[in-house]
Amino acid sequence: MAQEVTTLAGGCFWCTEAVYQNLRGVSAVESGYIGGAKPDPTYEEVCSGRTGHAEAIRITFDPDVISYADLLDIFFATHDPTTLNRQGNDIGTQYRSAIFPHSPEQEAQARAGIERAQADQSAPIVTAIEPDAPWYPAEDYHQKYWERVGDRNPYCIAVIPPKLAKLRKGFADRIEA
Repeated sequence: MAQEVTTLAGGCFWCTEAVYQNLRGVSAVESGYIGGAKPDPTYEEVCSGRTGHAEAIRITFDPDVISYADLLDIFFATHDPTTLNRQGNDIGTQYRSAIFPHSPEQEAQARAGIERAQADQSAPIVTAIEPDAPWYPAEDYHQKYWERVGDRNPYCIAVIPPKLAKLRKGFADRIEA
């Protein structure tokens, strides 16, 4: 079983993690921070907007089961790639829409994914393709947040179910039974 890794930032990592957690071919989803200047930042530091990091998820997947292109299509369908440094009420560079390719092949596919997604958008996509950078896992209490406690968090209840509905509507065949 071949394994690849990709890193995506689409706003709150609790919300993006929930989308990818139960996809066929995805073996791990980890919330964390990428793209900033401070080594080993804390959640509070990233939330301040002063470190330059994005809240992101790192996905480990089997490309023979789910393709990188499929992961990107899900990414664009389940967050708003047309708002700069914002997802809903979350505002700041830490909530930017960005792809951090791990190879030249992923970078080329990311560009193609943006082109595919743009065809479905009336506003320009602002998702950035940023260089791979040091990855810092988020604190343990952020991991599998929706699965553990999200359904008791009003913010998560407002944001995550619509994302999961979009996932089920467009990618039901990719979800684990």
